[in-house]
This record gives sequence, C-alpha cells and structure tokens, in this order.
Amino acid sequence: MRILITNDDGITAPGLEVMEAIATDLAGPDGEVWVVAPAFEQSGVAHCINYVHPTMMSEMGPRRFAAEGSPADCVLIAIHDAMKDCLPDLVLSGVNRGNNSAENTLYSGTIGGAMEAALQGYPAVALSQYYGPANRELVNPFEAAATHGADVIRRILDASPTENAEYSLFYNVNFPPVSAVDVKGIRLATQGRRPGVVFGTEPHIAPSGRRFSWIKGGDQQVMAGTGSDAAVNLEGYISVTPMRADLTAHEMMDTLSGINS
Repeated sequence: MRILITNDDGITAPGLEVMEAIATDLAGPDGEVWVVAPAFEQSGVAHCINYVHPTMMSEMGPRRFAAEGSPADCVLIAIHDAMKDCLPDLVLSGVNRGNNSAENTLYSGTIGGAMEAALQGYPAVALSQYYGPANRELVNPFEAAATHGADVIRRILDASPTENAEYSLFYNVNFPPVSAVDVKGIRLATQGRRPGVVFGTEPHIAPSGRRFSWIKGGDQQVMAGTGSDAAVNLEGYISVTPMRADLTAHEMMDTLSGINS
C-alpha cells in the first residue's frame, strides 16, 4: 500500500511522527509512506487553498516534502506533482495535537486535508488526539493514537462501502484524552456541538500602542450530545465519524419548497 500523509501542525510536529509510524504499520514491508506537509503550522485554516499565489515546495528527503501552504494545498501538490507518477492508495491527515470533535471540525486544517483527498477521489482519514487532564502530562500525550491508530484505520477500511457518490466519504477519528490502556473501545459517532462553546477573541495592546486580538477557543471538557463525537471521547472512547463535503441541509428541502416559483 502507498500512503500519503499530511497534517496542519507542520512538518516538524510530533503528531506527524506518530502518523508516520501508523502509516508504516499499515503500508507493510512492501509499501511506501509519503509525507507532504505544511512547512509551518496551519492550524485553523479548514479547507483553505492558496490559488492566488504560488506555493513553494521543498524536498526534505526521500518521499518527504514541505510546502508553504495549507493541508489541502499539500494534498493537491502531492497528487498532481510530487506523487503524480505513483499515486496514493490512502491519504491520512494528522495526528492533530488536540481534538477535532464537534464544532472544531469546521475550523480544522486536519479535516481540510482529508476532505480535499476525498474530493480528489481518494480514501481519506483524519486523526486527532484529544487533550485533557488525564493525558496532557504523559511522556507521550499521543499514546492513545499511537497505540490504537493502525487498528482503527484497518477497521474503517474493512467496513467502508464501495460507492459512486458525487461527494465521497471521508472519516474523522478522534482519540480520547486518556492513556492508551484506558481507551474503552471505538464508537461510531455523529458530529456533536458543545453547548455554549464558541471561538472568541482576547484584545491585547502591544508596547508600541498597536492593538491586536488573540483568537481563543472554548472549554473542551464540555459534554456534547449523547452519542456524538465529543461526548464519546470524554467517556473514553475513540470516535469515528463518516463525513462528506456536501453541506446541503437535505432535511430542509421539502420544508422550504415554498421558496420555489
């Protein structure tokens, strides 16, 4: 198996090392692991692509490239340039430092990389490691992802249906904020919403007198709806959420049909 990996924390991020180990396990002794990742951190860029200016790509080693762009840019660069003569069988994005459950999904560059791979027609899985009091101080905070990552992806690939949909499936996987031994299992979960949790800003006045704002996230320990990704994560389970890039609210098509003329 030939696997492409990317992330949004950057090519030097420790989570990328974890993902490389997972991918190496999956690829097997006769497989290949390719890395095309952002040269600098790209957290929060979602599905951004840089089509108004060129993106510089640097070869860091065999099958390893850094690109001055977003995770979605990296997937495009891999498929249409770096790997154009040896296309991937699977695209993995992550392992992200911090969860991409619930509302975080919408902002995530990790998700954006997997989404772009799906739009290009490739099987794709995004992996993120939830942080919390039980794992933040571990020697390896990515312990749960490192231990269980390959097995989860194998289960997804074995269960994923063959389909010919306009918008292909991709998968969002979040590992709970616990040590590897305390992971209770895997749960298929919906995308949740943490009540009252939104991004905000913290104003700051620099010594020069200029005004700045820091973007701040909300409390990640707030419980979401029963059976949703953030909820099962906080209960100690790995969440697997099937996704598509189609943003249509299909359930509203009949309700709003009176708009038609």
